[in-house]
Amino acid sequence: MQLTKAVIGPELDRFETYYHDFLQSRVPLMDRVMQYLADRRGKQLRPMFVLLCARLGGAATERSYRAALLVELLHTASLVHDDLVDDSMKRRGAYSVNALWNNKMAVLMGDQLFSGGLVMSLENEDYRILKIYSSAIRQMVESELLQIVKSNKISWQEDAYYETIQAKTASFLAAACAAGAASVFTDEDSIQRLHSFGEKVGMAFQIKDDLFDYGSADVGKPTGNDIKEKKITLPLIYTLNNCTAPLRKKLLHAIKYEHTDKETIAWIIEEVIKTGGIGYAEEKMAVFRHEAMQLLYSFPASPVRDALEELVVFTTDRNK
Repeated sequence: MQLTKAVIGPELDRFETYYHDFLQSRVPLMDRVMQYLADRRGKQLRPMFVLLCARLGGAATERSYRAALLVELLHTASLVHDDLVDDSMKRRGAYSVNALWNNKMAVLMGDQLFSGGLVMSLENEDYRILKIYSSAIRQMVESELLQIVKSNKISWQEDAYYETIQAKTASFLAAACAAGAASVFTDEDSIQRLHSFGEKVGMAFQIKDDLFDYGSADVGKPTGNDIKEKKITLPLIYTLNNCTAPLRKKLLHAIKYEHTDKETIAWIIEEVIKTGGIGYAEEKMAVFRHEAMQLLYSFPASPVRDALEELVVFTTDRNK
């Protein structure tokens, strides 16, 4: 992501200032937990999308930086709470907040990040940006609740899979792009195009993430973990829809009753590879990436647009 960092280097530096200023509190324990989370942040993709989409319309504004900070706070809060709900001790090789401290601290830290971001937006009257993010959060929560309701039912409908990842992943990246755009652009068409652009990128991003479950790369989670949790993702959906009836019956039985057995997981992965599920998912990922690029190309050529293109390519070519 060399071009991206070259194009918005100053903006990223200023974003870091905003981020570290937010971490300061009057409670020493909170400071320690906040610093721990800050030291283990990922690649900052969402703030990058916010700032690049803002820069596509001109110079970044104070509202742009707050939009970038808010998406990072909301994302981090969701990860802290997810680890708690999943009783996960580690994320990307690092211990979770609930593992190092306790469940109560994980709840409070997630709440602090979430509420702190909302208060910041309200105090600065960033109502449009707050509305964009709130809509995405509602979709994410509703999708999670629906999955809980349907947890005992194995579904291999491709349309249902797309609806799920749109609500759980793509909606939030779409909101990041739209929020960045709304901080600079004045025309609604540009904001909506960048919202759609972010949604397409988010779809490709999640399919790539699901493909990691069928590989051998060190991505911070065990290979076959989705199968272990009975999550039916696109490679397996394709296999279930395109294999023989006897094999489908055997696969469904294995997913429902033997999903924690290592040998069974390895066999399921092997069948997915043999049936062509990996290749199919990669093709669909490429389709979403192409659709995102077409929306991006509707904006005038510029170094900022080139940097966004680089970022899109990164989401589908990354190794972890």
